[in-house]
Amino acid sequence: MEEVLPSPSMKDQDKRRNGQVQHQNHSFLAYKITDVPPWYLCVFLGIQHYLTALGGLVAVPLILSKDLCLQHDPLTQSYLISTIFFVSGICTLLQVLLGVRLPILQGGTFAFVAPSLAMLSLPAWKCPEWTLNATQVNASSPEFIEEWQKRIRELQGAIMVASCVQIIVGFSGLIGFLLRFIGPLTIAPTISLVALPLFDSAGNDAGIHWGISAMTIFLIVLFSQYLKNIPVPVPSYGQVKKCHVSKLYLFQIFPVLLGLSISWIICYILTITNVFPSAPSAYGYLARTDIKGSVLSEAPWFRIPYPGQWGLPTISLAGVFGIIAGVISSMVESVGDYYACARLVGAPPPPKHAISRGIGIEGIGCLLAGAWGTGNGTTSYSENVGALGITRVGSRMVIIAAGCVLLLMGLFGKIGAAFATIPTPVIGGMFLVMFGVITAVGISNLQYVDMNSSRNLFVFGFSIYCGLTIPNWVNKNPERIQTGILQLDQVIQVLLTTGMFVGGFLGFVLDNTIPGSQEERGLIAWNQIHENPGNSLNVSDVYSFPFGIGTKFCIASWLWHLPFWPKSQHEEAAMGRRHHLTKENGQIPVGAQERVNVETRM
Repeated sequence: MEEVLPSPSMKDQDKRRNGQVQHQNHSFLAYKITDVPPWYLCVFLGIQHYLTALGGLVAVPLILSKDLCLQHDPLTQSYLISTIFFVSGICTLLQVLLGVRLPILQGGTFAFVAPSLAMLSLPAWKCPEWTLNATQVNASSPEFIEEWQKRIRELQGAIMVASCVQIIVGFSGLIGFLLRFIGPLTIAPTISLVALPLFDSAGNDAGIHWGISAMTIFLIVLFSQYLKNIPVPVPSYGQVKKCHVSKLYLFQIFPVLLGLSISWIICYILTITNVFPSAPSAYGYLARTDIKGSVLSEAPWFRIPYPGQWGLPTISLAGVFGIIAGVISSMVESVGDYYACARLVGAPPPPKHAISRGIGIEGIGCLLAGAWGTGNGTTSYSENVGALGITRVGSRMVIIAAGCVLLLMGLFGKIGAAFATIPTPVIGGMFLVMFGVITAVGISNLQYVDMNSSRNLFVFGFSIYCGLTIPNWVNKNPERIQTGILQLDQVIQVLLTTGMFVGGFLGFVLDNTIPGSQEERGLIAWNQIHENPGNSLNVSDVYSFPFGIGTKFCIASWLWHLPFWPKSQHEEAAMGRRHHLTKENGQIPVGAQERVNVETRM
């Protein structure tokens, strides 16, 4: 007897019909958020979550490596990959145990990539010409080491200072106030412009050998779109059926990993058969797998990343303000992930104290990422939120196992080295697909907005176009920004060359100043997706601190006044009413009563 695991097309999904949101039926879950599956299932699914996050975790260091002058130093690239694995594991455990407490994996964020590249494109941080020539680079020379380390130290300092802003916004409860003014027309251009400006980088990598890049794209698209609903028989073991055969939707779970692996193997075959040219100046030479082959032998089996491994971080105003723009985008995206995750795992909508705590812990995660020197921050991973629905397991113990797997993989130096040896055109093909998906995710927020409205068309179109045009002009004319204060010039240049900031800022200002109804702006439909009636769990069962903190220990009533501290059910309802109600002549404003009912149930 074969067991078939459900694909997303077989599940009940949220659908918007006649302006109403149809909520997902949680009866399909094998394990809810508070359940504890058998240890072997936790380990297996934890490894699966690790593999699901691999694409994003590996992509971020590889993108940054060029502007860090590391494109000809794959060994150091492998160290960065191992470091981001290790820190992501720590941040995942912090988030699940002390943060929002939903089963959400933490990892590197593309929201920090654009401002990081903008900062590194300043004249003071552009890579010297000799670092771009493989024949002139001696990766072990003190001169070269100082060149790339001083750049990553600058990134570290900017990330650590900017993360303090996120910590304050989270733990102070300010995130709840800010979200009142942020809707789909602010988020859509912001997220879309995270990846759109990177088309040049992805095109250059893919152009090293378009045949290999096209093959990688074809494989990822084939697995993720055409074969996603085709089950693959795999051996399984269960308490009831013991040894049996189950059908797993393998192509849907690991499309990127399978595409990269097959492309790498084909490149290896074409290398040993000398199909690829052996002359460094020839077209397609960088598609060879033996160029970086020494990395695997040079990389240590075990390596423990530690804070300050690249030296003492440095700070500049330009870098800090640029990364703050990325922090804002990351926070907004993470809040959306919290609600999506809660719906998938059968949990109540996250209350304000849990959201505040989650954002605050993400800020601490960014602080740790900066201290360890990943060159990036951390955020919630949307890919793994989707994987929860595929596996039918919403237990947070699985994500705790995934965090432990990330920690262990970060200690194995050979793991990071293996990913650093992936040929450049294969990486370019992966970038083209991933960047396209990220752009589509941003645009998908417009489904809640009335796009027949000329107002909304103007806000979105103008924000996107300016988010592409202004950074392009500033990059070509940096000398035009001359205020007489060097640091101010650098801050303005970094902000104006970060398309995500330009587009998001214009979308925010225009959406909140141009007259328009809440329904027209998409705020009513946007708020509806945050509701989740019919779940069987209490808020305190999911979002309270572990180990009895707040119930058996640290139960002083004054702690309830902290924005991030779990409240009693009575206090939660009372605070919700005080927050949402604005009495006008004794009347409740239109639309407020429905929100009050939700808060009271919580």
